[in-house]
Amino acid sequence: METTYYDHGTAAERWERGRQFFDAQDYAGAARVLARLVEEVPEQTGPRLLLARSYYHSAQLSRAEAELRVIVERDPVEHYARLMLGRTLQRQARHDEAETHLRIASALAGDFADDRDD
Repeated sequence: METTYYDHGTAAERWERGRQFFDAQDYAGAARVLARLVEEVPEQTGPRLLLARSYYHSAQLSRAEAELRVIVERDPVEHYARLMLGRTLQRQARHDEAETHLRIASALAGDFADDRDD
């Protein structure tokens, strides 16, 4: 197998490289690095969440949605993944689906509407 710059080095080095691409707003580059890393360590949430964010920011919304759904399925109380899934669905004009995830994210963050009359 041919090794490229994107998949060269240890998992930790590729994680750092993916973060650097993301921080530099090279979201497609970050996704290239992180996609292979997620294949290697599919159980880790951090790389998968950053991959989803990279897809989101590079308008690869169906890919972002797929990664976020994996996270939410594994960890239903992962607040940020719920929030990102809601926003991803909003960008796809799937507002009813988005609302469900955004409400759950809000509740997980402790942002409850105050319905009391004082």
